[in-house]
Amino acid sequence: MGLAKEVFIIEAKTVDQSEFSRGEIMQPGQANFSGNVHGGEIMKIMDNVAGVVALRHAKVNVVTARVDEMEFHHPIHIGDLVICKGKVTFVGKSSLEVLVTVLVEDVLKDAPVKTALTALFTMVALTPEGTSAHVPSLEITNDEERKYFEKGRERYLAYKQKRSQQVQ
Repeated sequence: MGLAKEVFIIEAKTVDQSEFSRGEIMQPGQANFSGNVHGGEIMKIMDNVAGVVALRHAKVNVVTARVDEMEFHHPIHIGDLVICKGKVTFVGKSSLEVLVTVLVEDVLKDAPVKTALTALFTMVALTPEGTSAHVPSLEITNDEERKYFEKGRERYLAYKQKRSQQVQ
């Protein structure tokens, strides 16, 4: 009698099922002597948000594999409220792309909320043994999600092609 392989059916998830937001007031210990918050402090918050989004989607351990297109648009100062939002934009077999957007609000003024920076985090799902794990596919529910998904697929394929050329 042959050994039967276990087959796991992983249901697709929507973007809404795993998106996550976090807010934090920037403190003096997070800034330089001019009162500007260190980029690394913001990157750490972004990485944590991307990790929560990927974990909610994959339901297994995830690690950051790559960060692309990080672009700072506005400075962030001590006392600013930083709102970090993440959502899945593309899913491969064991990797996910998470778009993280950082909004900044000066809560003491009636100034509009600004987008301070954005980045794309590639997260990889891992088994307890440390090998790659399959993740649920992404159920696309609108045109905006479809555009993000297609752009993510293009980046994914370009990266795979670049990696295969580097190995040769």
